Amino acid sequence: MDKSFLVEADIEAGHRLIRQLDEAGLTVTAALWLYMTDSDEWRLFLAMPIVDEEGPKRAYEKVQEQLKSVAQHELSLQNISVVSTSDDLINLLSSAIVTGPGISNMRLTRNVISNVFIEDAYIYRLQHASA
Repeated sequence: MDKSFLVEADIEAGHRLIRQLDEAGLTVTAALWLYMTDSDEWRLFLAMPIVDEEGPKRAYEKVQEQLKSVAQHELSLQNISVVSTSDDLINLLSSAIVTGPGISNMRLTRNVISNVFIEDAYIYRLQHASA
């Protein structure tokens, strides 16, 4: 994966992983690719209650189990950040955008939300933590 560009293969791999997590019964309240300007790379952020309940290590283990079913050469844990459902970034984004529980396809480019600049994001799902 070329880290500075989000390509269709990355978007599709993200779709497959989220569907796989859903099918495995793992709740994902937010899922999005976010361009990280400091490191010039895209990261797939997954907000999951398991992070709060069992810790990030257990969440990464569960995601890794599901990655085995997804084309692993397209995605790895190096491209993924699991975060709490109360993560500041997730709260910021979900204050402006809320999707349904399915998978949406929304691009957010060069926007400001509550004085925070979002260079680029590809949003699959953004729900309030209580949703």
